[in-house]
Amino acid sequence: MWKQFLGKFSQKSLKSGSGGRGSPPQKSPPSCGANGAEAELRASPPPQGSAVAAAPGSETREDVFLRKLNICCVVFDFAAERGRDSPEVERKRQVLVSLVDCVSGAEEPLTEAMISACVRMFAINLFRVFPPKLHSGGATDEDEPFFDPSWYHLQVVYELLLRFVMSPVVDVKVARKYMDNSFISRLLDLFDSDDPRERECLKTVLHRIYGKFMGNRPFIRKAVSNIFYRFVFEADHYNGIAELLEVFGSVISGFAKPLKEEHKLFLWKALIPLHKPKTVGVYLPQLTYCITQFIEKEPKLTGTVIRGLLKYWPVTNSQKEIVFFGELEEVLELTEMPDFQKCVVPLFRRIAQCLNSSHFQVKFLP
Repeated sequence: MWKQFLGKFSQKSLKSGSGGRGSPPQKSPPSCGANGAEAELRASPPPQGSAVAAAPGSETREDVFLRKLNICCVVFDFAAERGRDSPEVERKRQVLVSLVDCVSGAEEPLTEAMISACVRMFAINLFRVFPPKLHSGGATDEDEPFFDPSWYHLQVVYELLLRFVMSPVVDVKVARKYMDNSFISRLLDLFDSDDPRERECLKTVLHRIYGKFMGNRPFIRKAVSNIFYRFVFEADHYNGIAELLEVFGSVISGFAKPLKEEHKLFLWKALIPLHKPKTVGVYLPQLTYCITQFIEKEPKLTGTVIRGLLKYWPVTNSQKEIVFFGELEEVLELTEMPDFQKCVVPLFRRIAQCLNSSHFQVKFLP
């Protein structure tokens, strides 16, 4: 009896002991597989960034786009010692180029999160305060223009901004929520950049924005008028007047007939006073083109233009007088006789004074 009891007890203890020792082997295969994978990774280490490529389904198109935009939100100081030699600088440029290709070849509409992130990245990279030392207040030396060292990145950012504005996959209504009047106002401030390459890019971008964002057109016209006011009556120098006038040359040519009162006020209060600054010769061709566009739209405005020229006619600056005669000649070619007769008396009084000028060119021009 005791032998049977002890025999059963020993059999139970063996079963319980084998069950306790058998549970760990059930967990051993995964640990052995992990060790094998680690060994494989050590044997052939993947290139940097391969984690995303190894699991393409882990990120959506929006996630990848936003991640690239976050990389581009880092702004580098190109005035530092490392400058363009930094690998991070080159990496950002490559990511920017990839974003340009992505927006240019996109077939699906950009989501609101993607549009918002794009506008945020544009603001971080473009909107900055220009160094005061570059604004001396005098005339800039056109033979030695200033070139911004950060143009290595800015060039691609402007290209991306242009593609973004022109892209058919960008919903205008959504984009206007983020490219609001504040954004456009800060974009217009960049026209004072000393780098001519940046002003040229801004000219193209502003023209596209004006054409696509129709709801912002009145604000753009008002903001540009304010820039002209500050330049004429407050500031001594502004770099982007010629570029702004070039944009508005095409804008004015698109004005419908008859001209609105707002557009006529833009001629009288914004364009005509631009004849006052001493540096009018820098942007006179663009200014003359804008004014002649107004006259072609409404010939009766010639009297207003001629009176404006006589109001700001230079008295002691002979070179500026020569420039004014050139513009006056173009205006008179578009003037009809009834309008010419209204301003003939003050015009010939000014010409008579020029005939008595001590400068030989001014004396013989009339």
